[in-house]
Amino acid sequence: MIEEKIARGLLWFSVFITLGILFIILFHIISQGIFHISWEFLTETPKHMGKEGGVLPSIIGTVYLVLVSLAVATPIGVMAGIYLTEYTRNGKLVSIIRFFTETLAGIPSIVFGLFGFLFFVIFLGWGWSIMSGGLTVAFMILPTIVRTTEEAIKSVPMSYREGSLALGATRWQTIYKIVLPSALPGIVTGVILGMGRVVGETAAVYLTAGTSGFMIPSSVWEPTRTLSVHLFVLASEGISFEKAYATATVLVVLIFVINFLANKLMSVMVSKRQGVEV
Repeated sequence: MIEEKIARGLLWFSVFITLGILFIILFHIISQGIFHISWEFLTETPKHMGKEGGVLPSIIGTVYLVLVSLAVATPIGVMAGIYLTEYTRNGKLVSIIRFFTETLAGIPSIVFGLFGFLFFVIFLGWGWSIMSGGLTVAFMILPTIVRTTEEAIKSVPMSYREGSLALGATRWQTIYKIVLPSALPGIVTGVILGMGRVVGETAAVYLTAGTSGFMIPSSVWEPTRTLSVHLFVLASEGISFEKAYATATVLVVLIFVINFLANKLMSVMVSKRQGVEV
């Protein structure tokens, strides 16, 4: 059929355009930054406002921020998704909750940053810190985890639940031992998307975690400068475009590493459940 060939051609064209844009961006960043990366750049602290030295404090600060935000957003988001799919019926209450969840996902990051600055930094007196920044971005990624958890749980066949309940299992036992393991790939996908947003976030982190990038943070109550904020400062203030490209390359590699480890962990967990050795 001509229509089918045209549709297939348009789909392939869209895929190539998407991948082409991705490769162009990655090639430009990596080709400009790879030659400025060295062992000293990865293991030293920045000097002379970032013109010299490295990005070790920013790497550690980024990892801290990811861990804090996921520790808060993941359990809340997964439990909220379970409640909306397994313990409620479609009605006005669920519609209202989903409406506000989607609204929360559409709020600009600078608004989250302003809220985090006024509430965590000033009102609670936590100051610019990893905790302030981590909780702020946790609110930002919460809708993503909730929605992906919902969709992952909905994709589990109803026969799984019916078979478990018929054998005498309680609803929670069915959810914990049957539904959640089956929905795990989709849930992990949502968490990975959340991690990517945390790593790349700038505005909200700039207002809550601070821009102190010259010392390695020793606790979550200290300020930090993430890689994205460090990149923004270097580029926007014209301090060093070479270091900015190098920082961007490290940021891209860090995102790849996080995604690889998350997918590997997911594969191991799914394989163990299926009784297959990875």
